[in-house]
Amino acid sequence: MIFVTRFAPSPTGPLHLGHAYSALLAHDMARAAGGQFLLRFEDTDLERCKPEYTAQIINDLTWLGITWDADPLMQSDHFDIYNQSVSVLTSRGLTYPCGCSRKDIAAALAAPQEGAPHAVYPQICKARSIADRGASDALRLHMDLACAEISGTNLSFEETGDLKKGIYPIDKTYLMSDVGDIVIGRKDIQTAAYFLASALDDIRQGITHVVRGVDLFDFTQVQVLLLHLLGHKPPLYHHHLLIRDDDGKRLAKRDDARAISLYRREGASPEDIRSMVGL
Repeated sequence: MIFVTRFAPSPTGPLHLGHAYSALLAHDMARAAGGQFLLRFEDTDLERCKPEYTAQIINDLTWLGITWDADPLMQSDHFDIYNQSVSVLTSRGLTYPCGCSRKDIAAALAAPQEGAPHAVYPQICKARSIADRGASDALRLHMDLACAEISGTNLSFEETGDLKKGIYPIDKTYLMSDVGDIVIGRKDIQTAAYFLASALDDIRQGITHVVRGVDLFDFTQVQVLLLHLLGHKPPLYHHHLLIRDDDGKRLAKRDDARAISLYRREGASPEDIRSMVGL
């Protein structure tokens, strides 16, 4: 098996040290294995993703000495593929329409109905039929039915990272009670749920090892479930440590003080960045 991995930033801001660590680590692993390193832009949020950020990310990665083995994949060019998968799940009765606003959800969570399960989404619209879907409704995965489909299946994923190395079974109780009925189809056809699009593109690009931060470890169960429901074998996963600020918080794009472009302007070298992130 040829080792194939990717770096998949969302172009909603400049790269920071955390991005640099993830990209460099994945690139180093691919090159050490004689494999392939691919670049993907997860730009399905058309409001926040900007071409200038895409250009800046490419510039920063090139400066860091990172090369990729195919043209970058732009998710915004492939909404039809993600929507087709949503349609497949819908045709099997695994989705329902939801017109709830964030305000509706917050109010329901503040005053839950008697007997309502504890979940990220309080299942306000769960009894609605797909035939009732309006133009402004999103589509949610009916997690109970989705988990019922894998009942009796020994579904798991393999983690190769040193932090959590091992085989992890999919916990249906966790998915139903702690994850809940996630949105997989947006109100606007020209948007896509990040976790579904990302998982599908890992399959389309032939990714064998997903290298990403440990903050996404729990999120992996959702992606493995979706891939299984759609008939795909998940890749291996390698979740790495996070680069944190002085207070121990995970870096975010708003942390401009740690932007790679700023370090470059101040005269840092690619070797300096490697040293800063512990490579």
